[in-house]
Amino acid sequence: MLIEPNSRRQPRKALLCLLLLPCACLLPRLIGETASRIRFELKPIAFRLEHGEVKARHVPATMAGGVAVFDYNRDGRADIFFTNGANLATLKKDDPKYQNHLFRNDGNGVFTDVTKEAGLAGRGFDVGAAVGDFDNDGYPDLFVAGVHHNTLYHNNGDGTFTDVSDKAGLNKPDPQFGPLWAITGVWVDVNNDGLLDLFVVNYLQWDCATEPLCEYRGESDYCSPRSYKGLPNQLYLNKGNGVFEDVSESWGIRAHVGKGMGGGMADYDLDGLPDIFVTNDASYNSLFHNTGGKFEEVAFQKGVALMEDGNFISGMGLDFRDFNNDEYPDIAFVALAKQTFPLLKNLGGEGFREVTGEAGMRNLSMSMAGFGPGLYDLDNDGWKDLFVTRGDVLSRAMPGTVVEQHNSVFRNLGASGKWEALTPEAGLDVLPPKRHRGLAFGDFDGDGRIDVVTTALTGPAEIWMNRSPASGHWLDIALEGTRSNRDGIGARIKVTTKHVTQFNHMTTSVGYASSSYGPVHFGLGQDDTAQTVEIRWPSGKLQTLQDVRADRVLSVKESQ
Repeated sequence: MLIEPNSRRQPRKALLCLLLLPCACLLPRLIGETASRIRFELKPIAFRLEHGEVKARHVPATMAGGVAVFDYNRDGRADIFFTNGANLATLKKDDPKYQNHLFRNDGNGVFTDVTKEAGLAGRGFDVGAAVGDFDNDGYPDLFVAGVHHNTLYHNNGDGTFTDVSDKAGLNKPDPQFGPLWAITGVWVDVNNDGLLDLFVVNYLQWDCATEPLCEYRGESDYCSPRSYKGLPNQLYLNKGNGVFEDVSESWGIRAHVGKGMGGGMADYDLDGLPDIFVTNDASYNSLFHNTGGKFEEVAFQKGVALMEDGNFISGMGLDFRDFNNDEYPDIAFVALAKQTFPLLKNLGGEGFREVTGEAGMRNLSMSMAGFGPGLYDLDNDGWKDLFVTRGDVLSRAMPGTVVEQHNSVFRNLGASGKWEALTPEAGLDVLPPKRHRGLAFGDFDGDGRIDVVTTALTGPAEIWMNRSPASGHWLDIALEGTRSNRDGIGARIKVTTKHVTQFNHMTTSVGYASSSYGPVHFGLGQDDTAQTVEIRWPSGKLQTLQDVRADRVLSVKESQ
């Protein structure tokens, strides 16, 4: 069993509090936090991730588990969609246990399975989910990424979805590689024309019949990504009539072959054009800088292709978001044990610098294996925290490997740039450890505290209800674009209160193979009013609101 670094510090902390003046123990940012600052309560949900694992290990089985949170029926409550696996020999859901599932949030802690009536059971081995309103009708649509087959579901607005993949042109076999294996999608308006485009993150060239078999002490386990060739990612331009055009080559994407595991969008240099970061598994990461009509791959120039030790790591999921409140989007992603969970600080749009060590994250995460990270302010103190789903790629322990692990949350300690690891302290050890994979975020009960849903291989999904005590004030901003895309994806938001100024942007691409679609969340700490809320829409329009009261969802429509 892993011993969390923070757990080892507790006796020292208690002794320190006894030696100092009593009032000193009320200054948690100076001497460390108690377990109660961020706290979760487990809520079960009737979904089990079936990933087709058999004795001869086939690598797609260990990569399953994407999840999406979105209000599909626009009733004001966050619903949950789970992807599920298939028979790996046939890539078909030939057993009902492999069906994808959609759960409607009925309020009062009740989730109802509405998969059948929604038409979302799926057909193949599905891995990831990405939510975005591609036709601007006000109802969020769903892209499902999978092994040799992707699906685009149009939300009909009546509780049902229609498979429009063929019409959209998203499932044509690649002329060079044939059917591709996609991990996830990123909805992003690359040309700011008001229509969401789709960036697809592809992983490995894989064939069940010819796959190499890897063994340890006579038993099969999952091979390293080094045993496979990579794939290029894809960019589909939204033509506005339900059809997407593959512009991967002309936009400079196809030339870069990788082994993509995560994708995130943000305007890292604040030039008004959204950029895309891709983590690659045991390969160079990719940073696609949007120059207008084309992407330039700049990972080496900007310091994100490799980490500071120069070694390849197994980059998994990511979040591309400002974690130090300086306006410029930073990058947090996760990897396997002894590789750490890297933090990349944005240097004013000029590049990035790894701060994993100085932030304390290197020591905290060195023994951990992660799949999905997400940057959300979980205690509403004005600083984004990092929730990570944990578990190893392998199916059984090898020397130095802990396969099944508890999830963890890393609390952002503010201007110091330090982080604190919480696992049992946050209530995340109430279940046995698992091989966790996807995660998505949303406020399931409307109390202003961000909740989390996670998946685990061959195990039940876990809803982690945020019960953090003494949580601060909050403000959620729900965007409606007019000239910009309806979701406002790519909009940058600045919120200023008496004690803190912070920044965020609208994106649904968070974590591993997962999607979180909802209002942009801000924790306001002790402040019950935002002095100003500034929204820079993808269209370039700047909209400012004054004296906005906290503790509510604020709906903002893009002004003309």
